[in-house]
Parts: sequence; C-alpha cells; structure tokens
Amino acid sequence: MEKIMAVWDVDTCYAERFADVVNQKEKVPFTVVPFTSLEALKEYAKGHVIEILLVSGAAPEKQLDEIGARSVVTLAEGEIVSSTGSYPSVYKYQSTDSVIREVMAYYCEKPQPMLVAVGQRAKIIGVYSPVARCLKTSMALTIGQQLARDGRVLYVGFEVFSGFGSLLKGDGKGDLSDVLYFFRQESFSVMRLKSIVYNWKDMDYIPPVKYPQDLEQLTGDEAGKLVEKMASECGYEYVIVDLGQVICNIIPLLERCDIIYMPVKEDGVSSAKLEEFEEYLDVTHREDLRERIIRVKLPYHSSFGRKDTYMEQLLWGELGDYVRKLLKGVPWK
Repeated sequence: MEKIMAVWDVDTCYAERFADVVNQKEKVPFTVVPFTSLEALKEYAKGHVIEILLVSGAAPEKQLDEIGARSVVTLAEGEIVSSTGSYPSVYKYQSTDSVIREVMAYYCEKPQPMLVAVGQRAKIIGVYSPVARCLKTSMALTIGQQLARDGRVLYVGFEVFSGFGSLLKGDGKGDLSDVLYFFRQESFSVMRLKSIVYNWKDMDYIPPVKYPQDLEQLTGDEAGKLVEKMASECGYEYVIVDLGQVICNIIPLLERCDIIYMPVKEDGVSSAKLEEFEEYLDVTHREDLRERIIRVKLPYHSSFGRKDTYMEQLLWGELGDYVRKLLKGVPWK
C-alpha cells in the first residue's frame, strides 16, 4: 500500500519544491504530496491515510489533531528549534536530506509498521585489499561519486580512522555504530537508515564509526547480513563497501559482493600478502569468490591539494579517469 507524507507550509512554494526534490531524489518508501492550503489538506485526509504530516508550525494544533496523521512534525522558522505543544519540530531552511533525516528520526521514535523501499536489490561493490596504503578508500569514494551521477548510491565504510568523517563533516548525530545497534536489535529499517544517512553531492553515505571497538566486535557474517539488508530493502542501485582489516573473518562479507576491486602494489611485501590471501582462498575452496575479484593497479595522484577539495580531486583527477574507464567494462553498469 502507498505510504503518504503530506507537506503543507504557509509558503505555498515550499511544499511543492520539497515534494519535487524528495520524490525525485530521496530513497524513502513514501510518496510526498504537497498542499497549498490547510483546507485542501484536511479534505484529502478524509479519504487517505497520512503516515507523516510535515506542516507549518503556524498551523493550529487542534486542526492538526483533526487530520489524524500517524506522525506529525512541524516546520520551524528559526535555527534554534524547540518543540512546542504535542509535536516535534525541524528547522525548515536546511537541506532537504537534513530535513528528511530529522523527520525520520522522530518517526522512528514511535512503533511503526516495517516499511521497505521498493525496487530491485542493489549491486554490492566491494573495495578490499590485504595490502596497506594502496588508495583503497580513495578508489571506493571515486566509484561511489561516479555511479551516483546517474544512479542511487550508498557508501558504507567498514574502517577505523579512515579519514572519511573528517573529509565530509556531518553534524555527528548518527553513524555506522547506530546502524549496527539497530541491526542487532532487529529494528533496522529504511526509516532508521534515513535518520542517519548523509549526502555528498548525489552520493549517500553512512558516517564511519568513531570508536574502533564497534568494528572489532563485528564479524564478517554479521556485516554481510547487514549489507545484504541495505542492498535488498533500502531502495539503492549500488552499495559501495569499503572494507578494512579490522573485521573478524571478512570472507562472509566479501561473499555478499557482486564484484570486488582489489588495489595492488608491486613491491615484494605487497606481492607476498596477495599470494597468501589467494592461497587462503584456494585452501578454503572459495573459487567463486576469486572469480569476482578484479585486481587494479591505481594511478597515484600527481598532486593532492587541499583537504576540503579532495573529493572533487578524486572524481576529476587521474583516479577519476581511471575509474570511469574501469566501470565501462562492468556488464551491469
């Protein structure tokens, strides 16, 4: 059944712009319906169930009660938001994905029916290497940015101290640790994810864990099931998984990947590590996994520039050119 998020604001253009952006871009299992008047909203509610009502804080609370929406969040004009009356509030003049993230956080505070974003399972692209300092994370970020130019992408980094959180500063209200908590409590859903996920240009991402212990306690089997759930239920076309060394027994997570890019280096120690990894796959009879691994020798940057422009450099520099050529050979791209 179609789930409705109704939006009304005293600024009649706000609701229409918000609905256009969310319906085209955001990955939520709702259809956003804008309204130009409170009277039209009330008339619509007589024949439709409204799951979430996002409404002007100027609307009389008594009239909002009459609409009978299952969840109500009001739009506040000021940056310092304090919920008044019975309903929580969000600051209206922020990015659409920030508004959605806060609305989803309030929505998930109440018991809700389990919702799943419709669509096919996302392709899971893993980036992993037993070799250190091989531009693995840079490659994963570049793949994510490139695919996000014409597809819905979620980036997930299973690394500690990856530097990714510093490159793209969120507001720190949620990260992968929260996703892991909800998953272990069997309360993970697309709504929970949308209350945590952030956006860079067109690429969604989950902020990395702040504390290494949160990944050190994670098994490959558990991580694999979580990633599969994201791919199957959250409305993305691609899930990019940046895999570090800290997860215990990473093989079950690798087995969930449709393709695995493995950056390599040619020095003696790096070659030895790769040989040992492949011997392990042979001994454990993971021939099917070996077939999905693509070794790549990445071009090193001729210049790095400033940290605050690093993401743009990845996409439009030498690594971006390399990744674009690489992705052209992927049959399901």
